Amino acid sequence: MSATIYLHEFRTRLKSVLIWSGSLTALVFFFFSLFPSFAEQAALMQQMMANFPPALLEAFGMTKVDLSSLMGFYGFLFAFVQLCLAIQAGNYGFGLVSIEESELTADFLLSKPVSRLQVLISKLLAAVSNLLLTMLIVTVVSLVAIALFNDGHEYAASTLILVLVSGILLQLFFLGVGLVISLLVKRIRSVTPWSLGLAFGAYVLSAFSGILGEIKLEYITPFKHLDPAYIVLNAGFNTPLVLLNVAVTLVSLAASTWLYLRRDIPAVS
Repeated sequence: MSATIYLHEFRTRLKSVLIWSGSLTALVFFFFSLFPSFAEQAALMQQMMANFPPALLEAFGMTKVDLSSLMGFYGFLFAFVQLCLAIQAGNYGFGLVSIEESELTADFLLSKPVSRLQVLISKLLAAVSNLLLTMLIVTVVSLVAIALFNDGHEYAASTLILVLVSGILLQLFFLGVGLVISLLVKRIRSVTPWSLGLAFGAYVLSAFSGILGEIKLEYITPFKHLDPAYIVLNAGFNTPLVLLNVAVTLVSLAASTWLYLRRDIPAVS
């Protein structure tokens, strides 16, 4: 690993980390400010939800969680947090090596006395550090919001930890998949459409897997691998799907390394 490359990459994304963290902080506090009302009017909420189409409730995972319980409400909220984390991680994955190629600065970097493997590892570790920093802020904000708005409701700390860990696994998945896709295509001019397409595409598949229960779409969407509603309901992971998620992440990172070491890097002509 090159400490210079790592620090440069980490510092470059700090502004992005602050923006994403600020947005997620606002999201968590806004949702949790509504929790006391949900808890007080649980019966009314259940009656209102009964009037919604079952397909809509299934799509958003609202048939399995009790929104009047603290962890049930947090599980519902965290599904939206996961979507934001996925977009951020996808941005970092797609832009890890493609930005330098599109800006034709990759040949300058590779002319330095570091190997391609060192460059890739340094960049990956920096991106993972940025993602973990975001997740750390989300964790602290979640704990503060729970302390402020729990309204005396008890919750299992172990379940909360599992929900937060699911966010980290989801980040790594989208980082790895975004990176391998960026290395499979010839050139990515803008990472945003790619990361949005990947994240929202997986989210839509997750919604359809809830509606079309007989079709096993949950095998191909990470939002079902790490479904907060399932974690809250069962106080644990869906082990086969989580193992599949981790396997896809590891294969993506291994394939990315192989592709990057053999990639024809465009140079300034």
